[in-house]
Amino acid sequence: MTTATPPVSPSAPSPASSPASAAKAPSLTAVFVRLKLSILKNGLKQSGGRTAAFIASVVFAALFAAGMLLSFLGLRGHTDASTVAVLLTGVFALAWTVMPLFVPSGDETLDPSRLVMLPLRPRPLTRALLVASLVGIGPVLTLVLILGAALALAHGAVATVVAVLAVPLAVVGCVALSRAVAAANIRLLTSRKGRDLALLSGLIIAVGMQLVNFGAQRLSQAGGLSTLRPAAEVVGWLPPASALSAIDAAADGDYAIAVVKLLIAGAALVGLVAWWQRSLVRLMTEPDGSTIGAAGGGAGAKDAKAGSGRLGRMLPAGRTGAVMERSLRYIWRDPKTKASWVTSLAVGLIIPVVNAVQGVGTLYWACFATGMLGMQMFNQFGQDTSAFWMVAQTISTKADAYAELRARALALLAITVPYTLLAFVITASVLGDWSGFARILGVAFGILGAMVGLGALASANFPYSIPQDSAYKNVAPGQGGLAWLSIFGSMIAASVLCGPLIAASLLLDQGAVTSVWLLLGGTLYGALIVWAGVKLAAPRVAKRLPEILAAVSKG
Repeated sequence: MTTATPPVSPSAPSPASSPASAAKAPSLTAVFVRLKLSILKNGLKQSGGRTAAFIASVVFAALFAAGMLLSFLGLRGHTDASTVAVLLTGVFALAWTVMPLFVPSGDETLDPSRLVMLPLRPRPLTRALLVASLVGIGPVLTLVLILGAALALAHGAVATVVAVLAVPLAVVGCVALSRAVAAANIRLLTSRKGRDLALLSGLIIAVGMQLVNFGAQRLSQAGGLSTLRPAAEVVGWLPPASALSAIDAAADGDYAIAVVKLLIAGAALVGLVAWWQRSLVRLMTEPDGSTIGAAGGGAGAKDAKAGSGRLGRMLPAGRTGAVMERSLRYIWRDPKTKASWVTSLAVGLIIPVVNAVQGVGTLYWACFATGMLGMQMFNQFGQDTSAFWMVAQTISTKADAYAELRARALALLAITVPYTLLAFVITASVLGDWSGFARILGVAFGILGAMVGLGALASANFPYSIPQDSAYKNVAPGQGGLAWLSIFGSMIAASVLCGPLIAASLLLDQGAVTSVWLLLGGTLYGALIVWAGVKLAAPRVAKRLPEILAAVSKG
């Protein structure tokens, strides 16, 4: 039996700092590298699906890296090579900054709060974490891409020497930027209010991706890459892209500018490491909000006094209303559930509207919002996390399971139906085309019904856990295959179920009578699939309740 090692302040001497023990102690950096490799290896052993996903990721990354490397070599000597290299480096730096915070099931080693009970000094810990962070698919892919960009720009002996310095500066700068931002935001992302604020960043990223898409299309119409040179000149002074820009400056003979840009990249790296180290010290020594008792008379007292409130009075009585209220409150209060809903609501509306603004969209794009929202019906019990055991105590018969699933579906439809109508109205207004509004809206309601009905079946047959101890994972280790099977299998099934509706909307005449019949038919068809899905899922839930409870509690 082992005993926990008491935490040691970063400024306090380590118990193992005597000369004899220091001589025997292995390098902390080597330990962390081996630990990272062990985490990767053990993660692959947990399930065949996870192994297959990792192999697929490696193959995809290798093909993408090879393609980009050849593309950069093809740009060598081109007048716009520096523009492409500098801007792509800036894009990769931005991706390294935001992707670990918002991509589901990301790298769990980003969370340094797991190390708070270890007697580690900040400087060796930062160095060890930085080196260990260079192990993985992402860092290797970044290295290949930045190396390709350097090869496209390096002309002459001096530029080659600058490239030898610039490539590691850029790669390590990207990784350090990612880890520093992650460490500074760990408590932000693991607290309820903080993660609510993080939703705004996710929304900005979603909007930004659409703006980039819009800009890329406009760029192709405006004369090519030459129009991006002013932007590249600005980004070329920002680290870590300044390191790549230094290679181009050295190739042009501007040695002083090259040195200045290299110094900017180096100074930024030093500053990022110092910021990261301060964040680690704060995480190791300062208490967070979860360890500080709340003052009396706070929000809990207000909630207790308010009771169900206005929301409870608007919902039906009995179990249906109680389950609907619980589901709606989860959407508003649970950070991960709210993140999923905000992303679906935002992206579901942004994509059809942006396509409509570009003049390349149709009203069918509004069905994208319907599909995004319908996905929220999947893994209903996993969304409850460990609290599902309380719900499970109220389910003993098929009727109980049917009432539970039906109420959850009604709570989801209470939001998705009006939002689908809103997305259609906005998209049609931007397009200025109302001719197909009714018939395509009928298709959307059919798709929504199919997604909700299949989501109930998937929740009963393929439940999985959503970890709450990590801001970076939406699926517990070993259950990734279940999540992919649940989502993509149901999407294929929904496409088959809605095939007749889509074919009817495309092939039949577009008269007013036909459109009204398609609207009514699609709505009734969707309602029928919801009823059938819930009806078929209910006996599975009642029969497999212990298995479902074990699956959703795994994380």
